Amino acid sequence: MTARVALVTGGIGAIGSAICRSLAGNGYRVIAADLPASESRLTQFRESMGALPVFFEIGDVRSYDDCAALVQRIESAHGPVSALINNAGITRDASLRKMEPAQWDDVLSVNLDSVFNLCKQVVDGMCDRGFGRIVNISSIIGQTGAFGQSNYAAAKAGMHGFTMALAREVARKGVTVNSISPGYIRSAMTDAIPEEIRAQVLASVPVGRIGLPEDIARAVAFLCAEESSYVTGVNLPVNGGLFMSF
Repeated sequence: MTARVALVTGGIGAIGSAICRSLAGNGYRVIAADLPASESRLTQFRESMGALPVFFEIGDVRSYDDCAALVQRIESAHGPVSALINNAGITRDASLRKMEPAQWDDVLSVNLDSVFNLCKQVVDGMCDRGFGRIVNISSIIGQTGAFGQSNYAAAKAGMHGFTMALAREVARKGVTVNSISPGYIRSAMTDAIPEEIRAQVLASVPVGRIGLPEDIARAVAFLCAEESSYVTGVNLPVNGGLFMSF
């Protein structure tokens, strides 16, 4: 059987790279989509993938037209997209009293509009073929909120609302739609947190460590598996016990 194709946005970041490796190791042909990057960063990314079937495509997830062109290129070169991982995300932190409209618009555009922009391109094909896996990478912040992150919290909570609605629409077509809410995961974003704040975070995590990108990647691989067809519309927390609810 020909390998199914997975598209991972934000694919060359820390979490995105781990997701690419995990999916490729589980039988997918993976396309990492991201903004243009330096040749040295792309070389490092490609070397980290080794002989795995992982490829790179430039794409701007903020643009509906760019997303349409991206998926068209991928499907022409590799085949239909069977798994979509909406992982692209940014922060533009400020208290609401100080937040500029551009900071709100940037975060909502990259973190939430992108989910619509890409799902629209692939969901019809998934339904027609009777198989699809969509995983939206949300955040613990969408569940708890955080000072200075009203834009980020709104976008990440919105991702899961979108997840539940689309899951209902396509459940009978063999397509599952789920979200994952990471806690604090080792990445450039969390590495930029001041040391004293990072120490406070670590002390509050019941498992006693910051998460690794691979922790998220394993959860993505589970949700994208053929055998996970009865799991849809869920939000899977991967946060070391930092936030628990039911």
